[in-house]
Amino acid sequence: MDLHFDIETEATHHSMALPEEKQPTQIFNNANLPVLLKFCDVVYKTNVEKEGFVNKKVEENTILKGVSGIVKPGEILAMLGPSGSGKTTLLTALGGRLGGKLYGNITYNGKPFSNAMNRLTGFVTQDDVLYPHLTVTETLIFTALLRLPSSRFTKEEKIMHAKNVIAQLGLTECKDSMIGGSILRGVSGGERKRVSIGQELLMNPSLLLLDEPTSGLDSTTAQRIVSTLSELAIDGEKTIVMTIHQPSSRIYYMFHKVLLLSEGNLVYFGMGSEAIKYFSSINFAPSMAMNPSDFLLDLANGIYTGQANEDHALNKKKLICSYKEHFSDTIEPIIFHENCDFDKSEGRFEDEKSFGNWPTNWWQQFILLLRRDVKERRYESFSCMLISEVIAAAIITGLVWYKSDISHLQDQIGLIFNMINFWFAFPLYRAIFTFPLERPMLEKERSSGMYRLSSYFMAKSAADLPMELVLPTGYVIITYWMTGLKANAVNFMCTLSTILLHVLVAQGIALAIGAITMDMKSVTTMAAVIMLIFMLSAGYFVQHLPKFIVWLKYISPSFYTYQLLIGSQYKSSEIYPCSNNNNGVCSVAEFPMIKTQMALDMREQGMAALALVIMLIGYRVVAYIALLRIGVTKNMA
Repeated sequence: MDLHFDIETEATHHSMALPEEKQPTQIFNNANLPVLLKFCDVVYKTNVEKEGFVNKKVEENTILKGVSGIVKPGEILAMLGPSGSGKTTLLTALGGRLGGKLYGNITYNGKPFSNAMNRLTGFVTQDDVLYPHLTVTETLIFTALLRLPSSRFTKEEKIMHAKNVIAQLGLTECKDSMIGGSILRGVSGGERKRVSIGQELLMNPSLLLLDEPTSGLDSTTAQRIVSTLSELAIDGEKTIVMTIHQPSSRIYYMFHKVLLLSEGNLVYFGMGSEAIKYFSSINFAPSMAMNPSDFLLDLANGIYTGQANEDHALNKKKLICSYKEHFSDTIEPIIFHENCDFDKSEGRFEDEKSFGNWPTNWWQQFILLLRRDVKERRYESFSCMLISEVIAAAIITGLVWYKSDISHLQDQIGLIFNMINFWFAFPLYRAIFTFPLERPMLEKERSSGMYRLSSYFMAKSAADLPMELVLPTGYVIITYWMTGLKANAVNFMCTLSTILLHVLVAQGIALAIGAITMDMKSVTTMAAVIMLIFMLSAGYFVQHLPKFIVWLKYISPSFYTYQLLIGSQYKSSEIYPCSNNNNGVCSVAEFPMIKTQMALDMREQGMAALALVIMLIGYRVVAYIALLRIGVTKNMA
């Protein structure tokens, strides 16, 4: 694949070039079969640490307490309940993304969750996890190119399908607009939500799960989204399950089934239109005409508005027990016996091997992820502000040490150490937030089996290289010739190569810290402490470290960079003016900051270069291993 492949141009070209039989509406040809979702007596428990008088106590907390239900193809199930009732936990369990102490039985056409089912499941999170600097078209085309299997679809078909989804979701008018974010202005909240839904629809999922798809939207936009989902369910025979907090009455009556949770307990499951009738039958009738969802949420919160229009606290335990009796008599037989033809049918899903572990090969993933990263980060990496900062720092450094020659050896070594510290801190703080900021996206995409972690990691590292290498190169070019360092091409190239190697090591350290910690506040503090330790142990401030901490310098990249930069400028035979002897000159090799570090010893120089190369690789391996724990479902390889 060509790295400079233009998405907009190619998308237009393919829409004109595709023959009639390959238009986007015919790409999938209804390949994905309907899914009957059943969940019976689902229980989920977690361990919670509580502060005790002497030490911490671990208590078991039950989040879901025996929840059951059934959703057929063409139906929408809405899960209602107050905050903390377990809606999102149940939805995550149905999507096969919940590990730990999960009990009960969840089946898809009578079979457990599998890699094949994962490919047929779309999961839309409550927060829209999207790249802000990509346009709507770029977002959906990159997703299509990565998620649709190359063994079944050509690149042209993938692009055409992305364009079809854009039209299907009514995103044509904003297709060239950036997604935007908290700082960057982009598409509206409703359009952003439709883009998130569109990413899942690209796979033509048989089962679509959505967590609060109307959260933060106005009633009209929310109704438009639910109406679109209703059309998808009916026309495409899709099984749709969503959590929703407080839908309007117009939205409520679009749901085929409703499931009401209260503190992890099932309070109601059945037809949405029958909910009021059921609660009236057990003497909990609303005293006035009201939105059914408001009435259900009041009950789930333990509040009942009586005939006198006064709110009374109700016994939720009694309400739950009443429903359990009703459930065992009327609902449970349906869940276990309805639509048995789905349960008994064999071969309803394609064979596991036909899906493979990944939709595209490693090289395709790397190229696509690299292109996406470059497009997303082009505004940040090549910003005028960033370039101006580096140029300003280079000029100020050049002016402070202007034409400083070997007669001012102390000053020149100070310049070298200043360059080391600047080009440790700069890449460190640019790269340290990479993985903490990327974590939601990595979890989302890895859970859907979009790409290998190795291809993502290599693409992320490669995308940073241009500015990570261009900026220090520009800095050294400006500073080197202003400050009176040796005006020789060999010395210059040795200095530049050492600085670039130092920058890459600092970047690796930052990636490792970020991947291990994954916390924005913690990484900042940790980076400051590590930078201070490495700076103090480099050999500039302290030449004779105490024996019990002398080992610190051997893990400090600044120590090895210091040795290499000294060696790139001075030879053991050189002298400098001093007042320590009668001749008025001293050997450079005897200067305290050089002698104690054995910086001019060729063997030590070689060992220093080798140490930096090992660090360059080693810290990235640490970062990669730390990322392995993130975003991999139990069914993915």
